[in-house]
Formats: sequence, structure tokens, C-alpha cells
Amino acid sequence: MKNLNASEFRRQCLALLDRLPPEGILITRRGQPIARLTPVRKENADLIGTLAGKFEIRGDILSTGAVWDAES
Repeated sequence: MKNLNASEFRRQCLALLDRLPPEGILITRRGQPIARLTPVRKENADLIGTLAGKFEIRGDILSTGAVWDAES
């Protein structure tokens, strides 16, 4: 997690929000942590359907490709 003092955060606030790392930023004052800025995580329901049309299924996805006889 990136550490940043409060005065630097104040100067760079909008730019930091545009490129906020996934682990967030720890904001300090005189070397003491005062706040943690982390991105909002998406809810699982928001992810449903986001990959629609991105993949093409070829062949039988339920088969291993091995030929076998259940009787033997």
C-alpha cells in the first residue's frame, strides 16, 4: 500500500482518484496514519453478464475427449 502525507494528498487528490491502486493509499500526517483510501469493490451481482459475447465455445465442453466403454 502506498503511503502519502496529507499535504501531498491534498495537492494530488483528483489525479490519485483517477489512478487509485487496488490496495489503496494510506494517508499520513506527521508520519502517523490518519486515513486509508481504497477503491469501492463491485458487487457480485454487477459482474453477471459482463463477459457475454467475449468467448466462443468450440466442441463438447463436457467431454474429456477420451473414448471409453462403461460396460467393461
